[in-house]
Amino acid sequence: MSKITILSEINNKKPFIEDLPKINHKEFDKVIKSRRSVRVFTNDIIPKDIIKKSLDNSLKAPTSSNLQTWEIYWIKSKNIKKKVVEACLSQPAAKTAKELFVFVSRPDHWKRNNQMMLDYLNEKKNPSVSVLKYYNKITKLAYNQGFMNIFGFLKKLYVSFVGLYRVIPREPTSFNDMKVWSQKTTALACQNFMLSMRAYGFDTCPMEGFDSFRLKRILKLPNKAQICMVIGAGKRDPNGVYGKQFRFDNKLFIKEV
Repeated sequence: MSKITILSEINNKKPFIEDLPKINHKEFDKVIKSRRSVRVFTNDIIPKDIIKKSLDNSLKAPTSSNLQTWEIYWIKSKNIKKKVVEACLSQPAAKTAKELFVFVSRPDHWKRNNQMMLDYLNEKKNPSVSVLKYYNKITKLAYNQGFMNIFGFLKKLYVSFVGLYRVIPREPTSFNDMKVWSQKTTALACQNFMLSMRAYGFDTCPMEGFDSFRLKRILKLPNKAQICMVIGAGKRDPNGVYGKQFRFDNKLFIKEV
């Protein structure tokens, strides 16, 4: 059974109906507009329940095939925090942050998580046959690149040829593609976390200025793990925002076709 056939079966199955809560869009607009990259934080403590709720909210972000190839390191040890701050070039957003979080993408965990999805589905009374086929066949075909990327290379040749005649998913066909795939998911989790913290009255600063080699060594991460970003969190200092938010003209980025 082809990937297209299985996906069609999944899309055409009886939909799951979920009650939707009423949302005050004006309050959400406030969260979006007031979220800023705060460079200096006060010494105010963030309640643990707010941190835990925000971390939980981060993991509710969309994730491709629900494979959840992410990890979040909440830095609690003073010794490790000092090292992480140094790895972040000792910038104020890291040094003054009351809490530090390292969001890590784990494309190397796709196989483990795929099996967990199968275990979860098989525990259900009447698992969807199409969904089982998806995790038994499609994900294994899509994300497995094989030893030294041999299978990925063969896939690339195949999709390049077949793609001349019909629409076909073209990535991932290498571990580099897998890194991009996993980073997308992890970045969405980062955004969920930052918006959640803002909704609870606290602020964050996403940082890409860090020594990834040293940071991975501090956290004892394997080579295939990828640091997405470090996020400092805390209460906004009055001097924590360096200027008024500026964005280029929307017309440069929003294209109606």
